[in-house]
Amino acid sequence: MKITVWNENRHEQKNPRVKEVYPNGIHGAIAGFLEKSGLDVTCATLDEPDHGLTEDVLNQTDVLVWWGHIAHDEVRDEIVDKVHDRVLNGMGLIVLHSGHFSKIFKKLMGTSCNLKWREADENERLWVIDPAHPIAEGLGEYIDLDKEEMYGEHFDIPTPDELVFVSWFAGGEIFRSGCTYRRGQGKIFYFQPGHETYPTYYHQDIQQVIINAVRWAKPSPRSKPAYGNAKPLEKI
Repeated sequence: MKITVWNENRHEQKNPRVKEVYPNGIHGAIAGFLEKSGLDVTCATLDEPDHGLTEDVLNQTDVLVWWGHIAHDEVRDEIVDKVHDRVLNGMGLIVLHSGHFSKIFKKLMGTSCNLKWREADENERLWVIDPAHPIAEGLGEYIDLDKEEMYGEHFDIPTPDELVFVSWFAGGEIFRSGCTYRRGQGKIFYFQPGHETYPTYYHQDIQQVIINAVRWAKPSPRSKPAYGNAKPLEKI
C-alpha cells in the first residue's frame, strides 16, 4: 500500500511558531509516524509542479492524506478533478482539520462544509462513539487534547455514512469530528484535530487514528463495476 501525504506547506514558511512545532512540516510529521507503522509513504506539497500530484503519483497512490488551510483557492481545478476521479475509482482519502474547506472535500461532499471556529487554547475531548469501528481500534473511550482549535456545529456536511468520533470543547460546543463516507469505489474519512500551532500530530492516540484510517481506506481488491449497455445473462 502506497500513501501520499499532501500539505500546503505554507504556514511552515510564514509562521515561526508553526515551524517550531513542525520543523519538517506538518506533512513530515504525519509521514514520519505512518512510516514507523510500516507504511510506504511519500509527501507532496502545493508549490511543486502539479502540486506534487502528477498523474504518475496519483495512479500509484492507494490512500491520499490531505492537509490544507490558507491556500485552498490556489489548488488548480484540473488537479482537483484528477483527485476526484481517483477517489471515485477506489483511492482512499483522509481529510484532516481545515481540509474541510478544500476544493476536493467540498466537491466530494456537494455542500459548503462550513462550520463555527475559535482559537482559544481550549481543551477538546473526542468521544469514541463507534468503538467497534476499525478506525477506533486501540483507543480508549475518548481522546483528551489539552489545546485545540474549536470547530463547532452546525457543520454543513452530508449525513456521514458512519460517525466514529464526536468532540466536546471547553467552551461548550460539540462537533462531528470523525466522519466516514463512500464515493464511488473510494472511502473517505474526515478527522478534525490538527491546528497548525498545536503539537496535535505528535499525540499517540491521534497518530493511531490516522494510521487506522489509512488502513481502513485502502482500495478494496475487487474488479471495477461494468457500466453501459449490457448483454443479458439469461435468454430473453
